[in-house]
Amino acid sequence: MNRILVLIHIGMLLISCNSSNKQEARTVFSYNSENGITSLDPAFASSQDNIWAVNQVFNGLVQLDNQLQPIPSIAKSWQIDSFGKIYTFTLKKDVYFHDNACFPNKSRNVTAHDFAYSFKRIIDSKTASPGAWIFNDKIANNGFVAVNDTIFQIHLKQAFAPFLGMLAMPYCGVVPKEAIKKYGKSFSQNPVGTGPFTFFLWEKDVNLVLHKNPNYFEYDQGKRLPYLDAVSISFIANKQMALLQFLDQKLDLFNGITSTTKDIILNDDGNLHDKLHGYISLEKKAFLNTEYLAIQVDSVTATTPWDNVHFRRSINYAIDRKAMIRYLRNGVGNPAEGGFIPLGLQGHVSNPTYGYSYNKEKAIAELKLSDYASNPSPIVVSTTKDYLDLCIYIQKQLSEIGINCEINVLPSSEVKEQKRNGNLAFFRASWIMDYPDAENYLSCFYSKNFAPNGPNYTHFKNIDYDALYEQSLIETNDSTRIDLYRKMDQIILEDAPIVVLFYDQSIRLLNKRVQGLVNNPLNIPMLKYARIKKD
Repeated sequence: MNRILVLIHIGMLLISCNSSNKQEARTVFSYNSENGITSLDPAFASSQDNIWAVNQVFNGLVQLDNQLQPIPSIAKSWQIDSFGKIYTFTLKKDVYFHDNACFPNKSRNVTAHDFAYSFKRIIDSKTASPGAWIFNDKIANNGFVAVNDTIFQIHLKQAFAPFLGMLAMPYCGVVPKEAIKKYGKSFSQNPVGTGPFTFFLWEKDVNLVLHKNPNYFEYDQGKRLPYLDAVSISFIANKQMALLQFLDQKLDLFNGITSTTKDIILNDDGNLHDKLHGYISLEKKAFLNTEYLAIQVDSVTATTPWDNVHFRRSINYAIDRKAMIRYLRNGVGNPAEGGFIPLGLQGHVSNPTYGYSYNKEKAIAELKLSDYASNPSPIVVSTTKDYLDLCIYIQKQLSEIGINCEINVLPSSEVKEQKRNGNLAFFRASWIMDYPDAENYLSCFYSKNFAPNGPNYTHFKNIDYDALYEQSLIETNDSTRIDLYRKMDQIILEDAPIVVLFYDQSIRLLNKRVQGLVNNPLNIPMLKYARIKKD
């Protein structure tokens, strides 16, 4: 019924296209956060919804350009010592916190002491930040040093090549001590940062409004950023209703597709329907996100042989990924017949010797080697409603080789909680790149990262893998480190604690009045560059 309403709505929009496009010029950019924002504190920027918003309000030492290379943000320059252990940052002097009542004189400039405080706060157990892992086991004792107001140093225990890129993560946004002291735990609803937009209003379950920061320190072609006057973020949980709002031009951005919206937006080739071209633009870009099925290899009962590598390989061979992309996603994404490291990131394995392409005969042969037929009880795959169609497809594919698969649909929050606590043996998952290095993906299989204390939700453990991983952490030669990454990815494929499904692509629909909003492989909108075209 919702899909029919959307189609009717499209028709009405087409009839009134000329009049609906002639709106008053405005400089408010609107988008929807369907899962809601739980915190505007960078220390808790762990979900995509939080990350998008936090990125508009805070800055760190560095940021990533569109090629995912670290470039200056609040730090104007940096040096790394010859051992790769001491990072010295020189800060800009003209960066100010947002005007706020927490300051005696309305605002003040950012100093190295603020970064020392902010980073210590992340690793403080009292903060309970999910981002503490980026510093844990990497930073030397008293490793955050404010040499003076403009020189900030980070001392590592040992060299770690991806570290500079990690500092661009939203967890590393600088916060003022005065604001934490004034607002305490409510700082997450009263953020004070340095970013292009300042906090204005947050009406729970309705919307969040950010205003332009008139004192922002970055410029674009001689003009102070941002171009927009405000950002309005709505919280519409229903994806189809959000699409209606977008088609009615009440939202400027619609992000992502689901099984209920893809056919409305895209044709069979994955391109925008002709009837939408008049006032909507489609952006499709490689997105460093790997979609997969995770298997908790030590979740073993007499009837679920998850510890049997032949059983896990049989599932890998049983899935026709090309057909899945063609029919379930309208051609959006690339079938994952290689490793866990996605396309576009150094270390990706695409050698067919190690990957899994659809092969029913091999799937059946591996299943026989697993001795599953002697006790063929059903397995259960857990998922959210957004991926139910994908899991139904997998269920059908597995039935064709003799595996009975049941589907357990759970709320997104419950899936996260249960996989973290080791209560899901088989579940759909994804890994979006946190920082631009394949180590970020490979950390998901290091034995010392077992969940809930790390991202190893499969409880995979391999001595050779761990040795290669530890070697890669201290390797400073890029080509040698990339070779180690490939070897690790091949071990993952051979031992099969996961079933890699596809390498994602980001899909954005933009109102054609929007200009300057460049997509990037992290699919994070850099709204400081966005403009609304005036009629």
